[in-house]
Amino acid sequence: MAYPGNVYSAQCSARDALALISGKWVMLILPALAKEPLRNGELMRKIEGISQKVLTQTLRQLERHGLVSRIDHGEKPARVEYCLTEVADSLVSTLAALDRWAENNFPELDAARIRYDEQVFRRTN
Repeated sequence: MAYPGNVYSAQCSARDALALISGKWVMLILPALAKEPLRNGELMRKIEGISQKVLTQTLRQLERHGLVSRIDHGEKPARVEYCLTEVADSLVSTLAALDRWAENNFPELDAARIRYDEQVFRRTN
């Protein structure tokens, strides 16, 4: 039985939601779909560095968990779009805020990593 409401509990199924939305690609895909439905190729162009395989797997995972809807227009050639569900709409502003935080703070994080790596290198040599 799932234990609701306490992500610090090992039995809480909300941990599954945290694991899902904390993935690097999920944090980019959901905000990318915030304004309008997009086709697979449009997502590939918008999210640089994601492979077709990973994009497909991630979209399927998001669809399975009710965050993305797949819209098959039944046309030939095939025309499929992906859009956010209502529950994903309630999440996307939070993810977009995390994206902005990362964009605003990466110089400090990069500098800290460099300092740390230099200290570790000096200790081991």
